[in-house]
Amino acid sequence: MRTKTLQLLILLSLVSQTLADSAPPQKTNPTPVSGLANKLQLANEYETFFRQHVSKEHFLGAAFVVVSGDQIIHLVTTGYTDTSREQPINENTIFRVASVSKTFAAGLTGVLVAEGQFSWDDPVNQYVPEFRINGDTQQVRIRHLLGQSTGLIPHAYDNLIEDGVSLDKILEKYRKLSFICTPGQCYSYQNSVFSLIEPVIEEATAKSYAALMEEKIFRPLDMRTASVGYEPFINNPNHAKPHVLLKKGTWKTVRVLPNYYRIAPAAGVNASALDMGKWLMAQLGSHPDAYKPEVVDTLTRPRVKTWREKHRRFWKEMITDAHYGLGWRIYQLGDNVLAYHSGWVSGYRADVAWSKQYNLGFAILLNEEANSINELTTTFWEMAFASMAPVGDAESKEMFAATSTPSR
Repeated sequence: MRTKTLQLLILLSLVSQTLADSAPPQKTNPTPVSGLANKLQLANEYETFFRQHVSKEHFLGAAFVVVSGDQIIHLVTTGYTDTSREQPINENTIFRVASVSKTFAAGLTGVLVAEGQFSWDDPVNQYVPEFRINGDTQQVRIRHLLGQSTGLIPHAYDNLIEDGVSLDKILEKYRKLSFICTPGQCYSYQNSVFSLIEPVIEEATAKSYAALMEEKIFRPLDMRTASVGYEPFINNPNHAKPHVLLKKGTWKTVRVLPNYYRIAPAAGVNASALDMGKWLMAQLGSHPDAYKPEVVDTLTRPRVKTWREKHRRFWKEMITDAHYGLGWRIYQLGDNVLAYHSGWVSGYRADVAWSKQYNLGFAILLNEEANSINELTTTFWEMAFASMAPVGDAESKEMFAATSTPSR
């Protein structure tokens, strides 16, 4: 996609290059820069790698978007929605973003907290009295849900989600769970427990979660094709179908599974590459009235350590420290800080990451289960850090000096 803004950037880049060519040569060491023209060059260079990788892995379809501030710098789509190869993927083709949905759940919650609908420190069972565990349930606060720090065993009852059991039914099982640590003191990744934020929100506001997501997030940020739920996804004719690997280089179209849609905050959002670009711009301050910077700061403050992240393939060479905030992972990559989340459900992968230091955001969507998404994402950020200078790194670095708790 080339917007008018992008065309202007190209013109400015060409003019700058012409002036540079006419100037006398200077003997200086190359220094990374952070201007828009440089980011466009980065995106174009990354596109070359991206297309080579997609071709090598025989991907059915993929899309990525690069943003800076309130501008989409580059958006690239390739391939098809399914193996019939009849419908090309475009900027408005929607994908399942899977656990990237958690960033949206946290964003909506942050907006509602800012409005005074409830507090981060409210007990969950104040709004969901059916929520009971084998322990002092009052200790579990709303911030613990979004911060993956409830103190309960990780991935509690994910097997029931896989089996298609509703959240209402899973709620009854929580009575068997005991704390493995005090809430807020250790990292324990959840899907069903995380999604208790949906009944909390609905009880506090008397509105549905999906309706509020549309009202408070999608519409104000102009995310025109984004939605929540199974029906909106399959009823949109421009949706990317899921694919699994049969053998190297051969992908099979499979049906869309509804199971994780039953826990919408954890994995129920659908979005296009264009939508994801707008979501990234909001993190970088494009809509301060609708999505306040103070909300973003709250969500991305490091809270509990997630040391296992330091062992992820491709990421392990970069990560020096890792935490979970509220709906976002916070990675320290040497002197650089990223807010990040990945997503994976049957037939889809998604990554989203942004840097306040570099005023830069990146998202990638795949309609195949491809582990090499880690290589695609880390390569972009390696290229960015090597070619650009941060525009304001002091505040981001200070985040990791803030109080955070170790994980077990």
